[in-house]
Amino acid sequence: MESTAVWQGATLCGILTWILMASYLNLTPKLRSLLQPWVSHHVITGTPLILQIQNYQHRFLDAFFSALSCVVSVPFYTAFLPLLFWSGHGKLARQMTLLMAFCDYLGNCIKDVVSAPRPSCPPVRRITATRDEVDNALEYGLPSSHTLNTVCLSGYLLHYFLSYAQNEDAYLKFGGLALVCLLVSLIGLGRIYLGMHSPVDIIGGLAVGLLILSFWLTVHERVDSFVVSGQNVTTFWAALSFVLLFAYPTPECPTPSFEYHTAFNGVALGIVSGVQQTYQQFHHEAVPRLFISELTVPCFMGRMLVGIPTILIVKFCSKALAKWILPVVANALSIPIKSSTYIPTLNGSSNGKKSDRLKQSGYLQKLYLFSGQDSFDVDTGIRFIQYAGLAWSVVDLVPSIFSLLSL
Repeated sequence: MESTAVWQGATLCGILTWILMASYLNLTPKLRSLLQPWVSHHVITGTPLILQIQNYQHRFLDAFFSALSCVVSVPFYTAFLPLLFWSGHGKLARQMTLLMAFCDYLGNCIKDVVSAPRPSCPPVRRITATRDEVDNALEYGLPSSHTLNTVCLSGYLLHYFLSYAQNEDAYLKFGGLALVCLLVSLIGLGRIYLGMHSPVDIIGGLAVGLLILSFWLTVHERVDSFVVSGQNVTTFWAALSFVLLFAYPTPECPTPSFEYHTAFNGVALGIVSGVQQTYQQFHHEAVPRLFISELTVPCFMGRMLVGIPTILIVKFCSKALAKWILPVVANALSIPIKSSTYIPTLNGSSNGKKSDRLKQSGYLQKLYLFSGQDSFDVDTGIRFIQYAGLAWSVVDLVPSIFSLLSL
């Protein structure tokens, strides 16, 4: 117990120390001044290759690569992971959720540190077939999140199934690896064809993804063991999630990247806290699994019909509760707040430019701004609580309902 508290405290203190040092040394602008010119140069020099690829423009390719990008997007994974939990493959779902949160955090940190542009449009033709793609285009380019996430999640999925099947067939391993490489190649090519990324972004996403995947494969068993049977799990993860909201770089201009990090940070907290509380009831290794053991397809369909509306209701209620509680708490503590999205009555206390700057600034800078009687954007807390509540319901509330309905 004592050793657990020591490493947990040391981890949190280490992150806090890094935040203080990075802020004091003004580290983000210094790193950006070194990296951004080099990356921007390669974005410009990569434009002829993008135009050459786009010379093969066809409506089928537009639709194919747009659909493929949607299939490996964050919203798709967010919708897919609850179904993975409910199908009985809890360990795989836990690992992919935490890996996704890790990828999202590191990838977006690098994006906002470097703050490198996407390919110039025009001359590049940019295809944004969905609202999600329109939002993605507002982020910086390096590294490509689609490439990074595909490398990590498809690579881990291959590792998991080969380990689970305990199959030493070299042909099976080679075939699985070939499929993963094909998917990653198509995603990278598709992001260039759609005008969303330069070749340097794809190479960066591939390199960072391989590094993250290699690291994750060395720690994933320890992480899972801690989540399901560790000590002080919920308390530690709540503190870690809070600290990670501060440990985020200030981008050169406002982007949605921090919002994505906040959402998946909340998802990770909700999953960890819910699984830790209900592992023995709903998430142990002996639960029925779809396609493998007693969980039938009709039963799984019933779970979907019950579970999806339930988590949407919880998401709505969590958001409404946070919108009510956070302003009350802030007022009780005399903390000036504003909301750029969720609470219209709190909007407009400052001009738009200043609000954007505050929303995207590093949190230590927000503390300095606060000391000058500026205000916090409460949307961060609302978004965090909203997604934490949604994730908790996926692994705690909804399985309890399944149990009551014998699903």
